[in-house]
Amino acid sequence: MTAPVPPAETLRRSLAELLDGLPPSQAAGAVERLIAAYRGDTPTHAPILRDRADVAAYAAYRMPATFEAVRSALAAFADAVPGWVPGSHVDVGGGTGAATWAVTDTWAGTRPVTVLDWAEPALALGRELAAANPVLAGARWQRARIGAALALEPTDLLTVSYVLNELTEADRTALVDAAAAAAQAVVIVEAGTPAGYARVIEARDRLVRAGFGVAAPCPHSAACPIAPGTDWCHFSARVGRSSLHRRVKGGSLAYEDEKFSYVAATRLPARPAPARVVRRPQIRKGQVLLDLCEPDERLHRATVTKRHGDLYRSARDTDWGDPWPPDRAR
Repeated sequence: MTAPVPPAETLRRSLAELLDGLPPSQAAGAVERLIAAYRGDTPTHAPILRDRADVAAYAAYRMPATFEAVRSALAAFADAVPGWVPGSHVDVGGGTGAATWAVTDTWAGTRPVTVLDWAEPALALGRELAAANPVLAGARWQRARIGAALALEPTDLLTVSYVLNELTEADRTALVDAAAAAAQAVVIVEAGTPAGYARVIEARDRLVRAGFGVAAPCPHSAACPIAPGTDWCHFSARVGRSSLHRRVKGGSLAYEDEKFSYVAATRLPARPAPARVVRRPQIRKGQVLLDLCEPDERLHRATVTKRHGDLYRSARDTDWGDPWPPDRAR
């Protein structure tokens, strides 16, 4: 029996097919213009993705990175709520649906899925891409303005990825409050920049005040120990580079690292990590330095040496964003 193709590979193939017939210069030009637009201030009434060419180019360029970032956040969340499987999923501002693919990669089985976005070309292309993923066959792709007037149906899982940066402060607040009222679990992903982290912390604080507990990445639901303006919490996901990536960025590497900030919060019973590795581990001769966010609301650098035996070997295999220690009993 032929093994099923993983969602990540299916998505990669589908995205490659999108660019067939689209001149490389047009695809690269569209991506460069759209990147510039996303870095600016975007009013909620003006979708950035205007037509199929825009959407195809940007989806081929950005969907793999969004998929990997959201998948990383969902994996950390799933680790904190073992055995739980969402019975329904709403993706707010989901565009072409990268987060829906990440959910199918994290939890097996089918579930009602709704993607909400204001850009009809993005929804149309997302629906087309989803035809390659049997688990998304019944997904609804619904046009909606993301903001204060958004009405959300009750759902087990709600995702919001790379959306808060497009909203006004009032609309961000309204969206997070609506998500808290509608969902059992909320996963929010933003760019791994100081501004993206600030938006995530703002949303995290609102979710906690609404009665949610933080499942990941934080090992607690208290205030973030990072002093505002001194640093920011973010993580990294490895993304395979397509030929379009290399044309736009002029890079020769076969991969790039997507930096992202996130919060996964829930009303479900959860077991957050004992501590979280919040920087890339430093491997030195005979020792590994781990920067940790710990449950007592502090940041701490731990030094693990060869004297620690198995723990040292685990430290050498530990990556940025992993729980620490990695072998807690469930």
